Amino acid sequence: MTPVVGETQTYSLDDLTRVPWVLGTHLHPDAGPIGRAPEGSRVLMIEAHDFARRKPYHHDKLTLVFSGMRHFRDELRERGYAVTYIKADSFGDALSEYFADHPDDEVVLMRSPSHRSAERFEELVRDAGGQLAVVQNELFVGTREAFDRWANATDKQPFRHETFYRWMRRQTGVLMTDDGNPEGGEWNYDGDNQEFPPDGWESPPVYHPDHDDLTTETSEWVSEEFDVWGEEDGFVWPVTRAQALRKLTHFVETRLPEFGPYQDAMRSDDWAMAHALLGSSINLGLLHPWEAVQEIEQAYYDRTDIPLNSAEGVLRQLIGWREFMRHVYRHSMPRLSDANQLDAPHSLPEFYWTGETNMECLRQTVEDVRQRGYSHHIQRLMVLANFATLWGVEPKQLNEWFNATYVDAYHWVTTPNVVEMGQYGDGVFATKPYVSSANYIDKMSDYCGDCYYYKTKDTGNKACPFNALYWDFLDRNEDELRSNHRMGLMYSHVDSKQESEEMAEIRDRVTTLREKAGYGEL
Repeated sequence: MTPVVGETQTYSLDDLTRVPWVLGTHLHPDAGPIGRAPEGSRVLMIEAHDFARRKPYHHDKLTLVFSGMRHFRDELRERGYAVTYIKADSFGDALSEYFADHPDDEVVLMRSPSHRSAERFEELVRDAGGQLAVVQNELFVGTREAFDRWANATDKQPFRHETFYRWMRRQTGVLMTDDGNPEGGEWNYDGDNQEFPPDGWESPPVYHPDHDDLTTETSEWVSEEFDVWGEEDGFVWPVTRAQALRKLTHFVETRLPEFGPYQDAMRSDDWAMAHALLGSSINLGLLHPWEAVQEIEQAYYDRTDIPLNSAEGVLRQLIGWREFMRHVYRHSMPRLSDANQLDAPHSLPEFYWTGETNMECLRQTVEDVRQRGYSHHIQRLMVLANFATLWGVEPKQLNEWFNATYVDAYHWVTTPNVVEMGQYGDGVFATKPYVSSANYIDKMSDYCGDCYYYKTKDTGNKACPFNALYWDFLDRNEDELRSNHRMGLMYSHVDSKQESEEMAEIRDRVTTLREKAGYGEL
């Protein structure tokens, strides 16, 4: 499998001293160096443990990575490869061990999307006395070079998702007609994907892989070896390519028709809704995104039960948003990692770890993450990131939390999603803060009905914190945001609250909320 937008790098591993080095996020047998290595070749895999000790990662995230690597090792051996699998505290220790045994080898590594990873690996290999060749990452739909050529040549803003997405649609031909127009006449059907399901709607069943003893043993080892967070029972994520392919097929056959209209909805005790749940498999390399694109698009054309807004909605994530995040990240780092253009000063509230809050939307969402290392995109953006932005959490802290707690999270994924989209940290592509009061959460969920707080109150006893925090956020960031043309209507309301002196009551309410948070009573 290779990218379909841009040119694939040409190289050979016929010389058996050129050895594929497979990272834990490159677990596709047909992509990159391993896809070119002849049967019988030596393969290097390093299971480094030191990263897992740096923060309280979700149990399921570590289980997923380590079990995925161990299964891939065994599958390669069954195919006839001679896999050198080294468990070590660090990559440096493992590389020193490897090159002491194989001093003449050159290891060949697919470039990781993480910032400066290639340079860091080059340093480690050089320090170990070895040789390293870094080659193109083939686990995306498009290449870095293709994006850069287009970005340099286009007269439009390349760091606007809709601009990029339309370019990718044209380049790939996905959901495009023979005359070069988008299927159905529109590029984007997001307006059809914001409904809340009616009473009695049942979400389609979720595929749960049948995990073997190796995964069970890995899960138990993770619990014993590391200081993990989250629930340790009920592991639901694919760890092999076969499981990931079955999950893709199950989504297309069973869940895709229901995906579109309700993809933004949040419902109590329904963690999966009709979402694809493929992110962890794609980000590990168990699935290539183009495989998913092809199967979903073909099903849309072959069947009559898949509405266009369902097919377009999920394909937009695969050829649009995921690819866009990669390019935003690599062009904006390292600045983006520490970005904080609104000078948010506060620490992440403890209830992001404990779930102990009277706000039902946050309590349920944190519980979803604690259970499985997952919640869907609107919970991430409009509950978790929304509250953190309104509260004034330093973006880097929220980014670290996402990186530790989600099974599909890696620095290249979370940084543009959390720091920029979630918290308006830089301005590289977000045109306004994505914040809201309780009104949006009430519209798109059933959380507010059972909440301790009153969704309609801004101030006073039991007034929903989202409401006072929303107006306080606009008030305290007025110098930075009032000139934003997309914020004009909101600031007309701010003006009214300032003139009526209601804003003073709102500030008092926010002071009370911060005191309650300090006592663990929010």
